[in-house]
Amino acid sequence: MALILCLETATQVCSVALCKDGAVIALRESIEHNSHAALITVFVEEVMKESGYHLQDLDAIAVSKGPGSYTGLRIGVSTAKGFCFSLDKPLIAIETLEGAAVFQSLNNPSCNKEVLLAPMIDARRMEVYTALFDHTGQRITATSAEIIKPDYFDNYPGKQILLFGDGAGKFAELFQDNPAVTILSEHLFSATYLAPIAEERFKLKQFENLAYLEPFYFKQFIAGKPKVKGLYE
Repeated sequence: MALILCLETATQVCSVALCKDGAVIALRESIEHNSHAALITVFVEEVMKESGYHLQDLDAIAVSKGPGSYTGLRIGVSTAKGFCFSLDKPLIAIETLEGAAVFQSLNNPSCNKEVLLAPMIDARRMEVYTALFDHTGQRITATSAEIIKPDYFDNYPGKQILLFGDGAGKFAELFQDNPAVTILSEHLFSATYLAPIAEERFKLKQFENLAYLEPFYFKQFIAGKPKVKGLYE
């Protein structure tokens, strides 16, 4: 029984949800490119105002910790930490793919024991961050950066694979003739995905150390360098 503010900025979506007892009571989202810094605190103000609650009423703040966009994750985690420090509230960090898989397992009627869940975050070109989960949202494989090929799911005969997230749509043509693979291209990442896990971890008091939590970038960020003829050649 908790009032938890959930923040999702790991992908192109900037999403803020206010959740009570594991259910979303107010939500603001935008898919505007590079909007996280400008919108996240505005969305927080709006969901609190809509709900009638105040920030001090919160029991905890939950944040999607990645993998995903370096800049988006940095904004989301730093914002969550800021609220936790200023309000003296605990922080719950949830891996982005895990949150999506658990939410899908609880809300998709087609999830049965024959289904495997494959949330995917776009990592540019044909690469995605992904992992496999069973129909209950339990992890099967570790999170990895993958270039998906037609035989990627051949080790799971008899299973129906659900691909979803902002990286799934680019494999529509690759798997168009594979009846074992279904692509839910409309399922983008959302702060609503954090609600079930956030509620459970709050009950178990599974909180993060504010001083040491870092986003799960997965890949090391490398700043681009302007190429000057003769300088890097």
